[in-house]
Amino acid sequence: MARSSYLLFGVVAYFVFFGTFLYLIAFVGGLPWVPKTVDSGGTIGEPLLSAFVNVGLVALFGMQHSVMARQGFKREWTRLMPKPIERSTYVLFASLALIAMFAFWRPMPSVIWDISGSALAPVIWALFGLGWLVVLVSTFLISHFELFGLQQVWHHMREMKASDPVFRQPLFYRLVRHPIYAGFFIAFWSTPRMTLGHLLLAAGMSAYMIIAIRYEERDLVGMFGKDYEDYRERVGMLSPKMRRRT
Repeated sequence: MARSSYLLFGVVAYFVFFGTFLYLIAFVGGLPWVPKTVDSGGTIGEPLLSAFVNVGLVALFGMQHSVMARQGFKREWTRLMPKPIERSTYVLFASLALIAMFAFWRPMPSVIWDISGSALAPVIWALFGLGWLVVLVSTFLISHFELFGLQQVWHHMREMKASDPVFRQPLFYRLVRHPIYAGFFIAFWSTPRMTLGHLLLAAGMSAYMIIAIRYEERDLVGMFGKDYEDYRERVGMLSPKMRRRT
């Protein structure tokens, strides 16, 4: 019964995540088929108060996403939380933090730039789509179902032992160390119409990702040792390294 319950929990957490991810695309892009976006559907109030609320929402997501991902937290957390659903719980909490952002975000409609009617607009939208595609493809390049907790609950259901982590560099990972974050950077900043609220979201999430990468790489060095240190020397963090000519 426990194994089936864990599997069900993992599946539910995954679909909550996937729905949240799709909504995030529409939220950031200001797409019209969702009730609320970064620039519409919320309370438009005093700019300073709105900025304070929005920064708090970004910080809430960043703290949850980073703290729960750390190895030290996981060791303590799994004393209370069954290990097979630890990742699914993390995914669920991350989704809830994003849902809170959607619900309480305050639009700040002052326009920073607007090239919506120019010939560059389709190019910007293509970059926006490319960013999200890079994010999604990158998750499958490493292990999409492990990253989002399904593999763990499935292995537990089948009484299969998880294999030891293996250091790999498939496709995008040969060019940059963190293609998922790189994809998010492209997606958050690629907009033909940049408002103050969108700018705050893009800047806040970018700052979080830079901080998160530092902690994540410390964990990766602890896990893979010199292999990862050598990889870090060869490959750029978010953009390809320019090789010196000899």
